[in-house]
Amino acid sequence: MRDPYQVLGVAKGASQADVKKAFRKLAKQHHPDQNPKDPKAKEKFAEINTAYEIVGDEKKRAQFDRGEIDAEGKPRHPGFEGFGAGAGPGGFSGFRRGGGPGGGQHFEFNFGGGAPGAGAGFDAADIFADLFGGRGARSGAGGGRQTHEAGADIALEAAIPLETAIHGGKARVLMPSGRTLEVNIPAGIEEGKQIRLRGQGQPSPAGGPAGDALVSVRFEKHGLFRIDGRDLRLDLPITLYEAVLGAKVESPTLSGKVELTLPPHSNSGRTLRLRGKGLPAAGGKPAGDLLVTLRIVLPDSADHELEELARRMRADKPYNPRSELGK
Repeated sequence: MRDPYQVLGVAKGASQADVKKAFRKLAKQHHPDQNPKDPKAKEKFAEINTAYEIVGDEKKRAQFDRGEIDAEGKPRHPGFEGFGAGAGPGGFSGFRRGGGPGGGQHFEFNFGGGAPGAGAGFDAADIFADLFGGRGARSGAGGGRQTHEAGADIALEAAIPLETAIHGGKARVLMPSGRTLEVNIPAGIEEGKQIRLRGQGQPSPAGGPAGDALVSVRFEKHGLFRIDGRDLRLDLPITLYEAVLGAKVESPTLSGKVELTLPPHSNSGRTLRLRGKGLPAAGGKPAGDLLVTLRIVLPDSADHELEELARRMRADKPYNPRSELGK
């Protein structure tokens, strides 16, 4: 795999915020759902995710910068160079045999360069655990249980309809490998919340448990409603006579149609509030509201009687709705 900095198009000294910004831009641009005709979209998307798993994680980024892991997050095993006949820094000076408790014998490997005050003996299990097992891969004394480093988490995004956000349901997300997962969406979820899928992340390079998939929820654009925080906004067309005389009209909401009372002389642009008909809120907080803005719509075809009425109003009862604009 290419250098993760090159994949994300960021400098090695870029801030974590710039790295995240670059990842989100590329992930959106190359997501297979956005590029159904591009056969390489899945491969590109997987490469971007893998790069972000390295550079987007401060700990792994530092390991990569130090050369401890490669571009796929796998440990780079150091060689056995520096094993000399002497006991200089990093040099191997052989082993010695000594008497163990109860008259038994034990063997110790001696590596130079130890910290002052450290014992001359060195447990070889430490070296081989570090070389071939990664962090946390060393066996306990006496054949104890092994513990291994978990695989990396991966960041995914699920786009859901507003109706699913309110009522709950299922969403499908595409993994970097090209596999599709089905995610349960709880009712009342908020945009930006993460759902953790245990064990669905990257496999461990050291034989430990797989990482998790962190699925961020994003709301899809709706054909009628616009999102304004926890509130929803709707433009509602009404007739001229409904605006003048007042009426009871049906208004759509995410949970079905409701009856809305229009006061007489309702101007176009007037906004009516339907409480609790917006998006749900977590933690027992009240749901948002639906803000309905009235839009007066004239008949499509010409109406001579309406035109004559307008002429009489212009002649007998003129008014200036723009008078305050000149102040």
